[in-house]
Amino acid sequence: MHSGIRTVVKIGGGLLARADCLGAVLAEVAAATRESPLLVVPGGGPFADTIRDVDRRLGLTDDAAHWMAVLAMDQYAHFLVSRMPSGELVVGARDAAAVLEARRIPVLAPYRWMREADPLPHSWDVTSDSISAWVAGQVGAPRLVLVKPAGASGAAVLDPCFLRVLSVQVKAETVTADRIAELRKAIAAHAI
Repeated sequence: MHSGIRTVVKIGGGLLARADCLGAVLAEVAAATRESPLLVVPGGGPFADTIRDVDRRLGLTDDAAHWMAVLAMDQYAHFLVSRMPSGELVVGARDAAAVLEARRIPVLAPYRWMREADPLPHSWDVTSDSISAWVAGQVGAPRLVLVKPAGASGAAVLDPCFLRVLSVQVKAETVTADRIAELRKAIAAHAI
């Protein structure tokens, strides 16, 4: 599907730990949207961490943990929209295109779309990173920017399924929230 979306920006839930970084990232996303159509995909952050904790303590089936974690992304999507004056919640590619047409910022609540398509394994090896990679491929976006918390680095910064899910047509870049100039450059790389 070609939606006109040039960039998918995944905003990690870990940014909730630093309000200053999150605010700066949201300002960059808002500014970039004026130049190039993008879609925001939320991470899971502390909402998904709660599910991980319940799984560790009480044990969940892989299916229950997976769908609960995707619902955690929906919770963060609602939070992001509440912090973005021109943000609007969407549940799929068609909604995102309509929101972009209205010159607003689409923020994906992925549960409904993921539940209908069910494209990924149900395991903690799949996080919002892999979901973002899948979404980028589905909307035909040539670019995926993963915004991680300040200081994030190393091999563990991406989930184990990410590279298997990422389409060869999508160029992915990871940027930490404390490097706003790099984020600006990454988001603007496909401005039209």
